Amino acid sequence: MSKAKKKSDTSGTIALNKRARHDFFIEQKFEAGICLTGWEVKSLRAGKAQLIDSHVFLRDGEAWLLNTLITPLMEASTHVVCEPTRNRKLLLNKKEIEKLIQVMEQKGKACVATALYWKGNHVKVEIALATGKKDIDKRDTERDRDWARDKERVMKSSNL
Repeated sequence: MSKAKKKSDTSGTIALNKRARHDFFIEQKFEAGICLTGWEVKSLRAGKAQLIDSHVFLRDGEAWLLNTLITPLMEASTHVVCEPTRNRKLLLNKKEIEKLIQVMEQKGKACVATALYWKGNHVKVEIALATGKKDIDKRDTERDRDWARDKERVMKSSNL
């Protein structure tokens, strides 16, 4: 008797931070593990996470993820007091933490969370070193995106 494997219909992505790409120039990306409790993992399996305004700060040689909202499930967390926006420790090696410290000391640099996803049975966070955009940069990006969309429309209509 063989067991049928359960296939997931998603790519493993739990949450994306689209706002980070709008507000920052992404320079370098890292993959980090994250310390979670049981109710948080159950909520992530249900897709109850938001990365809006999530960022990374460093303290005592450790990286911490702030402002990540993981909404508790009612049936999964009946006996536990849940704190949805608690600080969560990121699991990085020393070289990666030293690189983050080095870059974040520079003016205008930040470290933001861009994605939360499954990698096997583990939850991973994609963090990125970034530089803040000014308003004119945001308008340039929007104009380029609109032009690319219009160009695709014109190309598609000319091919018919």
